[in-house]
Amino acid sequence: MAKLKITLVRSLIGRPETQRKTVRAMGLTKLNHFVIREDSPQVRGVINKIPHLLKVEEV
Repeated sequence: MAKLKITLVRSLIGRPETQRKTVRAMGLTKLNHFVIREDSPQVRGVINKIPHLLKVEEV
């Protein structure tokens, strides 16, 4: 199964609380922090909610 490297590239300052919680649920805490997750429909759904804040690369 493919893996995704998800990086937080935009600040959470001034963002709605739902977007902040979504980013925290992904395990991202600071700018340029990244996590590696399995590519699944659930992860893709979370990414599609906040694509303007993230950079996604296939690993």
